[in-house]
Amino acid sequence: MSASASQSRSQPLRHFTSLSDAGGDAIAGMIGDAIDRKGRRKGWTKGQADHDAPLAGHTLAMIFEKSSTRTRVSFDMAMRQLGGSSLIMEAGAMQLGRGESIADTARVLSRMVDAIMIRTDDHAKVEAMAHHASVPVINGLTDDLHPCQIVADLLTIVEHGKSLPGLQIAWLGDGNNVLNSIIEAAGVMKFTVRFAVPEGFEPDARQVAAAKKNGGEAVLCRSAADAVQDADIVCTDTWVSMGQEQAHEKLAAMRPFQVDDALMALARPDAGFLHCLPAHVGEEVSESVFEGPQSWVWDEAENRIHAQKSILLWAMGRL
Repeated sequence: MSASASQSRSQPLRHFTSLSDAGGDAIAGMIGDAIDRKGRRKGWTKGQADHDAPLAGHTLAMIFEKSSTRTRVSFDMAMRQLGGSSLIMEAGAMQLGRGESIADTARVLSRMVDAIMIRTDDHAKVEAMAHHASVPVINGLTDDLHPCQIVADLLTIVEHGKSLPGLQIAWLGDGNNVLNSIIEAAGVMKFTVRFAVPEGFEPDARQVAAAKKNGGEAVLCRSAADAVQDADIVCTDTWVSMGQEQAHEKLAAMRPFQVDDALMALARPDAGFLHCLPAHVGEEVSESVFEGPQSWVWDEAENRIHAQKSILLWAMGRL
């Protein structure tokens, strides 16, 4: 019997479509596991499997309807390091790209692989995939949420010596999918996010309400300085997301929210700067901040591998 079949009989199927699917205790467990596994790999080649190879014999199917660098490579390398393998599928080269339904795709892949990761636009597609699949489904990004990125971000923050409960995160710029997931994380992990965004570019109000209900804080600021004052972490993202045309009006509205040295000086002296990448240096962040000593973006990028490993282990019932 496959491990995924065994899991389905012994416990509920674990999907990771949002951070709330796992909850605070599980996410804390993922972060601890990622730190341990990362620490044990010091000096190893990137493709060497972990000593326990917990996903040996397991295969992850990865579906991409959006272009990707970090998600693609980190999930592939995560499976290799866990002893498993992955299949990379572009939606346009699948029957999915010719009209086959998400439901049928989910049911077929569930007969052939042990887990599915999908990176797409409409969040409803991930939910439909999870509804019809009989193996774990992981959200690699939608227009609404980016939970895998946030696990890597939280891992990076903890690695740099900061505690999540009571943390003060500042977000500057666009109220996009990454911010939505940071706000969700604020409720799940009990911290505060102050977000400074132009009018008309606010994050999902449902995530703001849920964070407050769950014991976190999500505070709207119209001033970049108000958001950053005494922050432990300063975050931003590209102002023009994948699939959007170069929006000159949007860029103009975003310019007061660029993360520069003057803004970083308002944060705590040991504050870190995070950016999920790709970056447009000179737009959402100045070169001096992006390349400066407070920038943790390369640790953050590497940690996508370590975070994905623990997400996969949790989803497959191994954590």
